[in-house]
Amino acid sequence: MADPSGFLKHTVRQTPVRRPVDLRLKDWKEVYEDFDHETLQVQASRCMDCGIPFCHNGCPLGNLIPEWNDLVYRDRWRDGIERLHATNNFPEFTGRLCPAPCEASCVLGINQDPVTIKQVEVELIDNAFDQGWVTPMVPTVRTMKKVAVVGSGPAGLAAAQQLTRAGHSVTVFERADRIGGLLRYGIPEFKMEKRHIDRRLEQMAAEGTQFRTGVNVGVDITVEQLDEEFDAVVLAGGATAWRDLPIPGRELEGIHQAMEYLPWANRLQQGDDVAGADGEPPITAKGKKVVIIGGGDTGADCLGTAHRQGAHSVHQFEIMPRPPETRAESTPWPTYPLMYRVASAHEEGGERVFSVNTEEFRGADGRVTSLKVHEVQMKAGKFEKVEGSDFELEADIVFLAMGFVGPEREGLLNELGVELTDRGNVARDEDFQTNVPGVFVAGDMGRGQSLIVWAIAEGRAAAAGVDRYLMGESALPRPIAPTAAPQR
Repeated sequence: MADPSGFLKHTVRQTPVRRPVDLRLKDWKEVYEDFDHETLQVQASRCMDCGIPFCHNGCPLGNLIPEWNDLVYRDRWRDGIERLHATNNFPEFTGRLCPAPCEASCVLGINQDPVTIKQVEVELIDNAFDQGWVTPMVPTVRTMKKVAVVGSGPAGLAAAQQLTRAGHSVTVFERADRIGGLLRYGIPEFKMEKRHIDRRLEQMAAEGTQFRTGVNVGVDITVEQLDEEFDAVVLAGGATAWRDLPIPGRELEGIHQAMEYLPWANRLQQGDDVAGADGEPPITAKGKKVVIIGGGDTGADCLGTAHRQGAHSVHQFEIMPRPPETRAESTPWPTYPLMYRVASAHEEGGERVFSVNTEEFRGADGRVTSLKVHEVQMKAGKFEKVEGSDFELEADIVFLAMGFVGPEREGLLNELGVELTDRGNVARDEDFQTNVPGVFVAGDMGRGQSLIVWAIAEGRAAAAGVDRYLMGESALPRPIAPTAAPQR
């Protein structure tokens, strides 16, 4: 146990300070200032090493949280990163992007603020990279089995790293020009600088994983070629079919999906030559009245991006009512709490509008100029219009950030002939194998839109299934119980 009385002596939860808004809006760097190790160790000492650590249950990866909290407190940083890497391939991603369900289920959180688990995690891995402790784990035995991983998001990368370390020859296919999936082009630079992806990819390449970008599997490589060249395939293409808003005026110019907008800003930060004569990417919020439809993380990503591009004004719409300031009674501990949250982008400006529904886009000369909107209230499980609440809001550009409905079926999935669930995701058995022998699925493509921590857990679990399929048995860990995989 880190410090038996630590949670009594240190009752105040401390997290990194966000850089001043006026400064961070001038660049695209991550928003947080450095967090010194001594303060972090004090925070780690608040961990009670509970008899039943509910943080384990909250984390899909089963991270050994009390163990590495204790090791950080005792200044045993190298031992700490070993325990962290035992369950999580990419803590630099989860430490920055995961909403931390582990903290929501922290026992200390019953009557105090929970332990800063997520910050301990990210400081552990950043320190390990700084110290040169993150080195390639090259397999000592080669199986001569070949595996194709289709998709290079967190699920695909986790599966690839596990299978490479098991001795298989793994090739990751990505249809974009860079590896990383939504980590690369969906997550803004101010939430995670892409150098964190690149340094991990260097380790994976040194271990033997091969990467092929600009390859649309099912088009550039046929299903027949996959079958001939590889002994197994892992589908990890994500849930990339976005939810649309088919209302009058949807055809007007200036209405874009979030994932049509966000990648351009990321490409510009990566140094790509995508800017026009005005120095702006093809889709930009500069000088415009912006409306974002969708109040989740993707909407906040659009919000922060629009601020940095110099939007004239930004409104973010959410159809749900504003959550309570503290944990809602409907989500008691240790569940993930429904409560009002303020992302860094919300601090930077804009107006959040709750309980509203857009019923029409209006325009002139083929371009959107405003939205016809009304308030809603929930009755008998349905949203109903509040009579007399109609209003119109001017808009030069609109971003739809309403989530994703599942994987793209056209092309690869249809050609493979994989079965789908009633929700449109790829069906799989307890080993994450589809109805097509040797074809496995991991991440959002099989689970549906979910968290990065679930994607990594699914990638690790699918890798164990592939290894067992190829070798008859597997020593790879499987963090997700079979019942967690949607059944066919």
